[in-house]
Parts: sequence; structure tokens; C-alpha cells
Amino acid sequence: MARDPIVDEVRQVREQYAARFRFDLDAIYRDLKEREQRGEFTVVYRRPRRPQAGTRVRSERGKTAESN
Repeated sequence: MARDPIVDEVRQVREQYAARFRFDLDAIYRDLKEREQRGEFTVVYRRPRRPQAGTRVRSERGKTAESN
């Protein structure tokens, strides 16, 4: 499978960002919340949508089934 340069770049940026906080998830969370409060970006919360009839959905055990 060919490597995607965009995916590689996103992974590199993610790695650099995490390294700034020594990979401490609590510190990363605090930074993201502070940036959100400063208005650097907005987190959008949406309600889950129901699957449309005839689409394949994944069950809890990972098997696919037709929705009704």
C-alpha cells in the first residue's frame, strides 16, 4: 500500500504537538481547552444520526448487519 504524504504530515504534526507536552494527555487536554476558550477553534457537538434504511451498520461484536 502506498504511503499518503498528507497522512504522514498529520502524524508528524501530531507527534510534535504531543512531544511539546511530554506526551502527557492531561497537559494536552488542558492546552486544547485553553485554546478553545481563547477562540482559536470551536468544538461542534452533534447528535448522532440514525442510519438510513438499507445502510450497513456495525454491531457491537463487529459484524455487519443490514439496518431496518
